[in-house]
Amino acid sequence: MLSNRALAAVALLTAAFTASLNAQTATISGTLSAFDVVNNTRKDAHGFEIQIDGVAQNDLYYTVFGGRYGSPTVTPYATGVYVRYQSSYNSATAAWNQTTPNNGNADAQTFSWQNCYQGGAGYSTSGCEHFGQSMRPIQPGTVVKVTGRWMVEDTTNPGNLVALDPPAAIPFATCFIGPVSGVAAAPVVVAQVEAPEPPETPETYGDAQWVKIFKTQLTRFVTGDELTSDNPNVVPESATQVEVAWDILQASPTSVNGKQNRTRNQNQGGIAADTRSVIRRYELYKYTGAYDATTHQVTCADGTCTAPSAGELGAALSAQNTASNVTADSLTVLKTGTGTVSGGAISCGNSCAAFATAGSVVSLTASPASGKVFGGWSGACSGTQATCSVTVNGQVTVGAAFKSIFTLSVGRSNPGTVAAIPAGNDRVLDCGSNCSAKFMEGTP
Repeated sequence: MLSNRALAAVALLTAAFTASLNAQTATISGTLSAFDVVNNTRKDAHGFEIQIDGVAQNDLYYTVFGGRYGSPTVTPYATGVYVRYQSSYNSATAAWNQTTPNNGNADAQTFSWQNCYQGGAGYSTSGCEHFGQSMRPIQPGTVVKVTGRWMVEDTTNPGNLVALDPPAAIPFATCFIGPVSGVAAAPVVVAQVEAPEPPETPETYGDAQWVKIFKTQLTRFVTGDELTSDNPNVVPESATQVEVAWDILQASPTSVNGKQNRTRNQNQGGIAADTRSVIRRYELYKYTGAYDATTHQVTCADGTCTAPSAGELGAALSAQNTASNVTADSLTVLKTGTGTVSGGAISCGNSCAAFATAGSVVSLTASPASGKVFGGWSGACSGTQATCSVTVNGQVTVGAAFKSIFTLSVGRSNPGTVAAIPAGNDRVLDCGSNCSAKFMEGTP
């Protein structure tokens, strides 16, 4: 059994988007995927194919620019689409213009993910590439299978490429909103990946891989171009962002007979009311430790497979950066200046974002601090009245501005009058009689 033989993860969208009556709700408005993959096929490659089964061409709305290969072609077929990155061929010299060299022996201790795309110091010889695609929301219950394959020259038809099996080991992630119970419960974003390599026989386990998972949340949507390893402002990679330190992915036999099942890694967590995107990074490495001689199940030295022991962590295989752009029923107050905004679950000051039931009406009240005035609403509210009512559908944002008060004084050296428009906050400035008044900052 070849340790580098791996199948791409099967992404299953099987969760029902259900929630109890009047519970908080959220939807995923788009799922973005960008991955680094090492060519460990023992052959030079001249392209890469992503097969997405279970979707239509319109479900795919963005593709990542592939360093050597540029923009891919998207080819639909009866039940899905192919996204293919391919080199051009020089028939005069009988040579391919672009090549991803074989790097089947990448050293996991010295390998740099930043060498998987142009700009990385070792890109030209790393044997690693950066690809990706993004999809619109898929209907609940739809089964989507994503497979990645290196493309190599067809030895029977030179000048043409064929997709190479077995597929590359890539942890393609499925993201969906999990069931929510209770009015106050935060929506849950679930992400799962399947074991890349199935068993070679029904009675044994597949080859195993180590997976490490990082996670973060942002208060804005992200784009596919931002999901690169050298973008720590978006992609989680620090020790403080580890969601799963280490885990083993290993496909189980048809019947696991009560043994531990590591076929799928699934993580979930509630989001904040102002969350707009949930980003996870999956890093996949070869497992080079011991297997049971009969079942081919991993027998990690620590007995739990929660961290690689000496000799168990092999070469880098792939890294998947995935982002779910999330739209929740929530109200966010963006406040400038000193004062408070309150209403419903909002108490801003302290809490400037809160979930709300879709269709609910929230009445907000602005209260300026001492020496300040309320300058007005923006966003979903307008005007300068201290109160505003807003209906929540999706993510609603309201701006509230508090401003300072300054005194304008007029001094006269001779008889006459000076009048000011508009009126001050405390009185009209009309000098002869009233030669000073208070005005909000920025008033012309």
